[in-house]
Amino acid sequence: MRKKFDITTTLPETASEALSQATGLSRQRIKDAMNKGACWWTLKGKKVRLRRATKELKTGTRLQLYYDESVLARKPEVATLVADNSRYSAWFKPHGLLAQGSQWGDHCSLLRSAELELKRPCFLIHRLDADAAGLMLIAHDPKAAGALSQCFAGRTITKHYLASVAGLIETRDQLIDTPVDGKEAISRASTLSTDEAGETSILQVTIETGRKHQIRKHLQSIGHPIVGDRLYGKPARVPLQLLAVSLEFDCPLSRQRVTLELPEPLNNLAQA
Repeated sequence: MRKKFDITTTLPETASEALSQATGLSRQRIKDAMNKGACWWTLKGKKVRLRRATKELKTGTRLQLYYDESVLARKPEVATLVADNSRYSAWFKPHGLLAQGSQWGDHCSLLRSAELELKRPCFLIHRLDADAAGLMLIAHDPKAAGALSQCFAGRTITKHYLASVAGLIETRDQLIDTPVDGKEAISRASTLSTDEAGETSILQVTIETGRKHQIRKHLQSIGHPIVGDRLYGKPARVPLQLLAVSLEFDCPLSRQRVTLELPEPLNNLAQA
């Protein structure tokens, strides 16, 4: 079942009462959907998630429930806290975990996982494909989020990735600048190792821009799609073998140079 419900309360009642009566869903299902981020309301002029089923609502309150049984039934992968610098934290996002949720729910997202573990406000700074794994930053106040986001937008953060690709390739600091979706895109790739038996190579990739699927498209464009890339290569028994392994930047908060790296065994494509 996938359906959007849009209701306005006609008398004072709890959120679960209003939604159960309007949708025909049990209160337990409503509570579960709300807890997983599928219910929205307007608070102080801003549309936000409403998670508390026992919230007392005034007459005329508008609620929107995005109910998708398949989304709500998903089990989130487990994220790992790598470093906590108070105003921002670094996380290992595993394959399959979204960076942030959608209107249909957020329980399978890194942002929600960080909120639940740290019990602090969390703000997304940048993105990483759901199919990929690796290092991501989460900010914990609006000013930190704005400052760190500007580092990504201003291309002052150096981002390193590992990719296992199909075929044997020996290259060093190869520039790949094929535009992505009509926009400038710059990647550089260097070979770390090759596996003649498996006919694969491990590349280190550094990107100067952050277009959607940039690394996947760029490596496919030179004839070496990433192993497990169902969109730009061939499906495999392993997930997409793309791993964000490190970030280097001048921190706008501490005014110091920061280098963040995935620790072992997370910094390993076979473990990703």
